[in-house]
Amino acid sequence: MARIPRLTLYQTIRQVPLVPVFYHPDDEICLGVLSACYRAGVRAFEFTNRGDFAHERFANLSRICSSEFPGLALGAGTVLDAPTAALYLQLGADFIVGPTFSEEIARLCNRRKVAYMPGCATLTEITTAHEWGVEIVKVFPGEVLGPNFIKSLSGPLPFATAMVTGGVEPNQESLSKWFGAGAVAVGMGSQLFPKTVLADRAFDKIETTVSDVVRIIAGL
Repeated sequence: MARIPRLTLYQTIRQVPLVPVFYHPDDEICLGVLSACYRAGVRAFEFTNRGDFAHERFANLSRICSSEFPGLALGAGTVLDAPTAALYLQLGADFIVGPTFSEEIARLCNRRKVAYMPGCATLTEITTAHEWGVEIVKVFPGEVLGPNFIKSLSGPLPFATAMVTGGVEPNQESLSKWFGAGAVAVGMGSQLFPKTVLADRAFDKIETTVSDVVRIIAGL
């Protein structure tokens, strides 16, 4: 069962509009990364369903979050169907993210009052998601669509709320472009967690990088 109500989740993302996106098969590395992000000020973290037994890694993090990371929303990402979403909700997911939109997942999440942030790449997909109760859409892939896509939404869909994933870099120039175009949040993965840093378990470096991104965003 989700620990954080979806209305609170939306406010949390607006307050700290950086959502790290991460997966690793090693429990120790997963915890180290999550801990570093929490210390850096992150309050919404997406763990992706991208490997065998990913749900077991998620379950472990979910248990730890409930006792050691108060106020941190832990979500499940790369969720493509309702049965998978239901599994993660049972394991305590506070929100569900997908690369595409699914009516079945939207229905399930609405029934449980859990935030669902599906990937959308057209205005039709965004308006369809709105009709199914989606509050924040995930504009994906960001590196293909670009900041101008976000900016163009302000005309026909001024009420649209978009989080961008893909194509966002951890520097002032990139972040300024996306937030300047109207994004309310960004999702970032490999740019925050280089393979060499993970291999060395240099979680202090991750904390520094994430902290810098949180600081840059706060100043925009």
